[in-house]
Amino acid sequence: MNNPFLAQHIIDIPDFPKPGIIFKDISPLLASQEARDQMTQALIEPFQDQKIDVVVGIESRGFLFGMLMAKALNAKFVMIRKPGKLPGKIMSQEYQLEYGSDTIEMQEAAIKSTDSVLIHDDVLATGGTAAAAYSLINQTGASILGYSFIIELDFLKGRALLSGHDLHAILHY
Repeated sequence: MNNPFLAQHIIDIPDFPKPGIIFKDISPLLASQEARDQMTQALIEPFQDQKIDVVVGIESRGFLFGMLMAKALNAKFVMIRKPGKLPGKIMSQEYQLEYGSDTIEMQEAAIKSTDSVLIHDDVLATGGTAAAAYSLINQTGASILGYSFIIELDFLKGRALLSGHDLHAILHY
């Protein structure tokens, strides 16, 4: 069940970024200190009793609360980005989209095999990007504890692609 206070800080924007899509805008959530604090607490709550070394945020909105979560969990923060956005040696993971493919990247030395990792993004839709992030991090040998999302679009069934992993979403649509 959705938290009414947090849910009121998400605005539906019809036909963005293209006709037929209802975009879930988290800008009001970011603008409210109380809502940000409550969301951060809700996101880390299922993982508080675990030792988390790294919170990974997926570009770009996953960076926003990923940083707050890392601070609250006393963990390091690592970015997963689109190609060409990170300096140095990188690791890449290609994944399939409905039409075509995409790639995500992470700095090669960002995560050690001894790290315990939590993956965070703002929205779980089809699950493709989150599954690709898992595959990318898995190449490091690190222990992946689970996934954290602000919003899960239940009708897109992204959870099925990530089954078998600890997954928590705060708001469901």
